[in-house]
Amino acid sequence: MAQKWTLKTPGEIEAMRATGIALAAALRSMRDAIVPGKTTTGELDEIAGEVLKRYGAKSALFGYKPPWTEDVYLHNSCISVGDEVIHGIPHKKRRLREGELVSLDMTAQLDGWCADSTISTIVGKKVLPKAKRINQVTREAMYLGIEKAVAGNTMRDVSWAIQNHVEKNGMSVVRELVGHGIGREPHEDGLDVPCFVGSEADKTVIQLGMTFCVEPMVIFGKSDVAHIDEDPWTIVSADRSIACHWEHTIAVTENGPVILTLPPK
Repeated sequence: MAQKWTLKTPGEIEAMRATGIALAAALRSMRDAIVPGKTTTGELDEIAGEVLKRYGAKSALFGYKPPWTEDVYLHNSCISVGDEVIHGIPHKKRRLREGELVSLDMTAQLDGWCADSTISTIVGKKVLPKAKRINQVTREAMYLGIEKAVAGNTMRDVSWAIQNHVEKNGMSVVRELVGHGIGREPHEDGLDVPCFVGSEADKTVIQLGMTFCVEPMVIFGKSDVAHIDEDPWTIVSADRSIACHWEHTIAVTENGPVILTLPPK
């Protein structure tokens, strides 16, 4: 596969940061709108689109057609609940219940530049120990990986920081899905960001101007995943144990890794 990822200039990184701010606002508006037993994932998806529009941005997921299916994706976001690892489809009839762990995932586009992020949250005040623990460990693992995204390191440094933290807490990182380069396109080919060591990406030397997504997908049980029957999108844990996903888009700069998908200070 031909390399399609590019090193970004400071100005291009700033443009991606503008997209990231819009995306951060949309994700947090979704999270803050959740009312246990009432809010549907379809309603959250509509909120995502409305907030992006206020920033002059749009979802890069809406209308997306991947190579593995003839179906076109017709939603702004992916919302994964419980044992759903990633790519859960929003539904107008699916109400979120007290205590459920929900991952809110979206790729935004503004002025031709993309940003991708996922935040996870527990619905309501009933916090189950497993949900709290996996949410905390996954988020921590993401930030530990981001810390290693320094020019001169290899991608193995990022991957090992994530894998080590997850596994020492008795959980598993998904191996069939990885982070990716990002810029003008949601996925820039040739720049993989695994959350485990042992892949060809281990050898990739991190360079100034790289922009990519660090996104641990963690399962409380084993690392194996499966597809829902007759659903080309949703990926679940094979043992149906609870899963969690956190993600930020980052840029490698002279001052270290900069997170592009945080809200403004």
